[in-house]
Amino acid sequence: MQTSSKTAPLHLQINTPVPFMRESWRQKGIGILRIIFGIVLGIDAWFKWQPDFQNNFVSYLTSSLDGQPQTVKAWITFWIHVVGVNPSLFAHLVALGETAIAISLILGLFTNVSLLAGVLLSLMIWSTAEGFGGPYAAGSTDIGTSIIYAMVYIGLFLSSSGLFLGVDHFLAPWLGKWGILASGSMGEQKQTHRQTR
Repeated sequence: MQTSSKTAPLHLQINTPVPFMRESWRQKGIGILRIIFGIVLGIDAWFKWQPDFQNNFVSYLTSSLDGQPQTVKAWITFWIHVVGVNPSLFAHLVALGETAIAISLILGLFTNVSLLAGVLLSLMIWSTAEGFGGPYAAGSTDIGTSIIYAMVYIGLFLSSSGLFLGVDHFLAPWLGKWGILASGSMGEQKQTHRQTR
């Protein structure tokens, strides 16, 4: 039995992907925000591929030690030792990770995976190279940028941003049990698939 959008429960009306022509201005706005954020992240990834970042990767971590409390110093020092085993490998992994996330966001492809990876990468950068945004003292002006990135990733995840102006809109209903990799929950995707038959 098909459910019309007029009689469908409100949560299905909001979360069900609809053709691009019928998307609301808010849904298009979420899609555009995801694409712009992906472009910004792509520019950031381009900087990560530059020789200056690749050759000075460990120094970005050591520079965050100044003025930090002992527990934060111990955490950052641990990661300096881990990265020190092969700094070039870790620098390339960060650059590759940011590039993959940027491409995924621009295309709206497998956005659940890329957004969760983005949250983890941002929190790792914030807790190491940015030293949790500290040290906090008189004259501190912000808490670091990576924590803000993490919040944007979470917002895009919660809004199922890949469903709007993205490949996930078409891909999610056909992934079956793997639908969780794309935007929207599996329950929403099953409902959507039923409605499109």
